[in-house]
Amino acid sequence: MVRGDSQVSEVLLSLDGVSRVFGDEVKVHALRDVSLDIRAGDFLSIVGPSGSGKSTLLGLLGVLDLPSSGVVRIRGTDMADLGDAERSRMRGGAIGFVFQQFHLIPHLTAVGNVETALLYRGLTAGKRHRRALDALEQVGLSSRSGHIPVQLSGGEQQRVAIARAFASSVEILFADEPTGNLDTATGQHIIDLIFELNAEFGTT
Repeated sequence: MVRGDSQVSEVLLSLDGVSRVFGDEVKVHALRDVSLDIRAGDFLSIVGPSGSGKSTLLGLLGVLDLPSSGVVRIRGTDMADLGDAERSRMRGGAIGFVFQQFHLIPHLTAVGNVETALLYRGLTAGKRHRRALDALEQVGLSSRSGHIPVQLSGGEQQRVAIARAFASSVEILFADEPTGNLDTATGQHIIDLIFELNAEFGTT
């Protein structure tokens, strides 16, 4: 964990005694009694072997899922107290994701896929397009902006997904193995960009 001046920052996200169990007849405990506070400006890495619950933890922190027991709070609000629509609004406004799977829309170009993250931000079409192009340039894909996913390599698709998260200017960014499909040099560039977001803009 890297934490600069954030010792005095507010707690953005907290888990209190959180467990997540999958299955009915045969129960699988993905997480057991996890408590964690994440403050504004924190930069954290969650490490562990495959199957240890890292992605499940990110899903709970990002309000993509609810715990089997325990409490997930964002700025003190229990996520279980909100309806699906309210949780979706909170996710869309404050949280960005970079997944192991790219989740790109097949018929949209690279720039179109990045623009989807900006549809509900009150931006004009022109501003959405410019911001999406800027994000693609950040990840070294400005020359591929007009290509649809099938025309891009796996690493390029991953970079489009990362650009989509960068373009959102979110307060909190979750990345689930964001460099897993990238070569060493490109992967280091992406890590450097994530550090830059944290250092310059305070992205948690």
